[in-house]
Amino acid sequence: MKMGGQLAQFFAVFLPAPGMFAPFHIPEISDEEYIQTLRGYLLKNVEAHSDSIRMAYHAEDILTNRAQGKMSAILTMEDGRAAEGNLENIKRFHEMGFRAISLTWNMPNCFGAPNSADPEIMRQGLTDFGKDAVAYMQELGVLVDVSHLSQGGFYDVARICKKPFIATHSNSFALCPHPRNLTDDQIRVLAGAGGMTGLNFGPEFLNRDVRCKDSTAAQIAKHARYIADVGGVDCVGIGSDFDGISGNLEISDCAKVCLLEDALKKEGFSSDEIEKIFYQNVIRVMKDTLR
Repeated sequence: MKMGGQLAQFFAVFLPAPGMFAPFHIPEISDEEYIQTLRGYLLKNVEAHSDSIRMAYHAEDILTNRAQGKMSAILTMEDGRAAEGNLENIKRFHEMGFRAISLTWNMPNCFGAPNSADPEIMRQGLTDFGKDAVAYMQELGVLVDVSHLSQGGFYDVARICKKPFIATHSNSFALCPHPRNLTDDQIRVLAGAGGMTGLNFGPEFLNRDVRCKDSTAAQIAKHARYIADVGGVDCVGIGSDFDGISGNLEISDCAKVCLLEDALKKEGFSSDEIEKIFYQNVIRVMKDTLR
């Protein structure tokens, strides 16, 4: 992060699917123990490196940290299943410092259905709890992340949210037909709500042939160009998904993100627009959403 001049990072507690521990011969543990453990790791490591990074819970914290020469870590959750249909759990997650929650991962949960190649699943919307929870998240000040959500769920979120919502790591479906990517209409709806999507660096989200393993800065910049042309530059950010992608990655870690700056320039983005994509759009959404 320091080598790449990074301002901040969303650190996601990703909840592994059942059976994911088995290949590593690790006993299954409860979601609660897992969340507490990973949160503890992040807080401990940030404290150990407090000379260079601090926790941030609001946009103002990021700006304050930057003024003091520090980077920022924002605690998030990928897969809201641990809410277990109880709004009190969402309140507790907020009190623990979580500032964004991906409503689903790749399986149904108490919020609703995930993205899917099955049109029937893709049409399914939020559960009754999911609808209440999205409204409550906005009231509390927790970013609603739709990157793994079904299209039906996406449009439910759009109808419910009075503040911006986000897709933390999704690209353009028109350029790459992965169900996790956003259609042109979804991009316009997201932008109209004041939200944004984070460019995903994973090959399967960049290439028209989703089996291709290549990820280049030029490909990422093409998705940025397309999304900006459809929804405006204010709805484009950086999602990377470094913890969840593999392949032939030209930008394989934070230190190489400068390559994306050069690629964005070649796609015709101005320096001011690149600043928006790199951090200003995220700061704006956080200011509009987090209390």
